[in-house]
Amino acid sequence: MLALDFIRQNKEIVSAGLKAKGYNINIEKFLSMDEERRHLILEVERLRSEKNKATEKISILKKEGRDASGILEEMKELTERIKKIDSDLSEKDTFVKEQLLFIPNIPNKDVPIGDETCNKEVRSWGKIPKFKFEPKCHDELGENNGFLDFKRASKITGSGFIIFKDKGAKLERALINYMLDVHTNKHKYQEVSPPFIVNSSSMTGTGQLPKMHQDMYKIEEEDLYLVPTAEVPVTNIYRNEVLQEDDLPLSFAAYTPCFRKEAGAYGKDTKGMSRVHQFDKVELVRFVHPDNSYEELEKLLLHAEYILQSLGLHYRVVILASGDLSFSAAKCYDIEVWAPGMKKYLEVSSCSNFEDFQSRRMSIKFKPKSGGKPEFIHTLNGSGVALARLFISFIETYQQQDGKIKIPGILRPYLGGIKYI
Repeated sequence: MLALDFIRQNKEIVSAGLKAKGYNINIEKFLSMDEERRHLILEVERLRSEKNKATEKISILKKEGRDASGILEEMKELTERIKKIDSDLSEKDTFVKEQLLFIPNIPNKDVPIGDETCNKEVRSWGKIPKFKFEPKCHDELGENNGFLDFKRASKITGSGFIIFKDKGAKLERALINYMLDVHTNKHKYQEVSPPFIVNSSSMTGTGQLPKMHQDMYKIEEEDLYLVPTAEVPVTNIYRNEVLQEDDLPLSFAAYTPCFRKEAGAYGKDTKGMSRVHQFDKVELVRFVHPDNSYEELEKLLLHAEYILQSLGLHYRVVILASGDLSFSAAKCYDIEVWAPGMKKYLEVSSCSNFEDFQSRRMSIKFKPKSGGKPEFIHTLNGSGVALARLFISFIETYQQQDGKIKIPGILRPYLGGIKYI
C-alpha cells in the first residue's frame, strides 16, 4: 500500500497517479476523513489525561475523608465522552485502513500515460517465422496429434480447462523442468515449491485482495484461496520479517499451477488454450534494495527473455502504459511471444516492480548495515515464463507440414532425445 504520510504530503502526485491508472478515488474525501481521525485521536488522548487527573484527585479526597461526588460526576461525563469518541474514532479508523487497501500503486515516472493503446514496444527478438504452408492453430495441432483434449476437459470440469495427453503432457513437463533448470543453474535463483493454497492475508499482502476478489477461486467456508500465481505464496515467505541488507537481493523461482476465474475477460480469446482458468507457470520473485530496484527489474526481464531466446521463439517486449498497469505495479514490461497459427502476439510474462507497495502491506523490511531503522524492501516478480501460451507458441512455431512438432536440440534431453512429437 502507499504510505499514509506520502499521500498526505503528495496529494496532487497521488491524485494524478490514480487518474493515470484509471481509478476514480476521491483523495480529498479520504484525507478529510484521515484528518478527522487524527483530530479525534488528540481529543480522546486529552480527555483520558483529564480522566487520569480526576482519578488521582478522587483518590486524594477519599484518603482525606472529603466529598468526591462532584469529581465522580465529572468522571462519569468524561467516560461517556471518551466512549462516544472511541466509537467515532473506530469507525473512521476502519474507513481509512480499508480505503488504503483499495488505493493502487502509482505509476513510475518512466511509464507512458494512457490506456493500453499507449503501450510502447521496447525491443523485439528474432523474426516472425515463415512457412511454405498455412500454419495451423495449436488446438487443431494438439487434437490431430492426440496430445490436447478440450472436449473431455470440459466434460470433467467445464470450459476453460485442458487435458494434456501423452507426448503433450511430457512436452509441458519438459518445458517446466527446462525453465526451472535455467533459472536455478544459469540465473542463480533459489528454487522453492510453495503451497498451492493461500490464506486471505497472503492474498491481501500482494494486492489480489480485496480489489480483485472476483477473479479468485475461494474455498467455501475456509479462509483459503487457490493461488492465482506463485507470486502470492513466494512473496509472502518473508511477511512480517526483517531481513539483513547483506541478504539482498533474494531471488526465488517456483513452479505452481495457477487458478483464475478471468471474470472480467468474458468473450476474450476463448478459442483453444490462450485464456484458461488453470495453467502452469514458472514464476520469478525477487526481494531487492530500494536503491537499485529498477536495475534489478531490467535483470529480471532479461532472465525471462532468455527462455524464449533459447527456445528460438520470436517475441517483443512492451512497456505498459499507466492505464494497463496492474493494481500493485509501479512499472511493468510484458513479454509477448508470437503464435504463428493464431497470427498474434500472446503475453507470456509480466515483469513488474512494485517498489515498497507490497512490502508495506506485508511488513517486509531490511536492516541497513549502517544502522538506523529498518526500511521496506522493494519486491519484483515476473513469469519465467507462463504456460499455456508458451506451449501455444512452441507447437505453432515448430509445426511441420505433416502436422508433427519438431523439438529443438536444447529441449531434446528433457524428452528422451526425440526429435518430433
